[in-house]
Amino acid sequence: MDGSVRVRVPATSANLGPGFDALGLALSLHDMVEARTDRPGLTVEVAGQGEASAQAGEKHLVVRAMRETFGLLDGQPAGLALRCANRIPHGRGLGSSAAAIVSGILAARALAEGGAARLSAGAVLRLASELEGHPDNVAACLLGGLTIAWTGDGGARATRLSPLRTIVPVAIVAPEPLATETARDVLPESVPHADAAANAARSALLVAALTSAPGDLLEATRDWLHQPYRAGVMSVTADLVRRLREGGVPAVVSGAGPSVLAFLVRPASMSEPDLGPASWSAQAPATVSLNVLDSTMREMGIDWDISVLDVDRRGASIQSVTPGSVPAGGTPQ
Repeated sequence: MDGSVRVRVPATSANLGPGFDALGLALSLHDMVEARTDRPGLTVEVAGQGEASAQAGEKHLVVRAMRETFGLLDGQPAGLALRCANRIPHGRGLGSSAAAIVSGILAARALAEGGAARLSAGAVLRLASELEGHPDNVAACLLGGLTIAWTGDGGARATRLSPLRTIVPVAIVAPEPLATETARDVLPESVPHADAAANAARSALLVAALTSAPGDLLEATRDWLHQPYRAGVMSVTADLVRRLREGGVPAVVSGAGPSVLAFLVRPASMSEPDLGPASWSAQAPATVSLNVLDSTMREMGIDWDISVLDVDRRGASIQSVTPGSVPAGGTPQ
């Protein structure tokens, strides 16, 4: 039987200010990947963001993740056809590479005979983290919600928390990409002890702010570890974050940038996800913050895309699957 699978994966924002390489948040912006094993050879189709990546062939990140997973399960399909419908911007700090990796791993696991039983959720996280290079984005993409990820002796691990439904993430998407390597290359090998201590306190406070005390979000999103050092390679981003924070908006660099993530708070009486900005009263803190955001961007003369999102609380999911003919092999270690 020839197999097919559809996987839905969310965008993510990592770091969230002080939680460098540890905190991640899943966002309600999604890529959809469909993979089939009923066609000979390899074909890749991409619609939406990153259309040019369709020409990458075996180097396409979803394909690479699928090949790695099939290899762990000791079976490669005779053919592979991939269709990607992408909404997550590439190279903007919103987890597009994590989404590609996670979708590829889950698609291959679903298509391989006995794959779901033989490749545990923990093994999926470890593999995704190895391919990505760090666990923060892939953890949030897999699990949804707010995640705390770390690497122990056995590889990547993560735990999931549920942010308050009144918290509204707003992605302010930069028009041009920035390579993650560029943003990482400017980071120092060591930082002052006082800065590390301050960041540790703010990271702990941020978890509390997102889950129980939203009034602390502005103070909780302060960072000393990475954003000051990256300002030189994303000056407009740094200026936007500074101005928003001076206006009372909890704003941070999204992941490695150059996009910005801001946190707004909708009225508690309007905490359902389908109640967007049009339903918020003029006196609501979220509405006031949106006005600050809009006026700040006008003052700066920038026209970046503003996406009022929600927290994706489901994480990556298999939308449909027809088991395929990819053979089973030995149990991966």
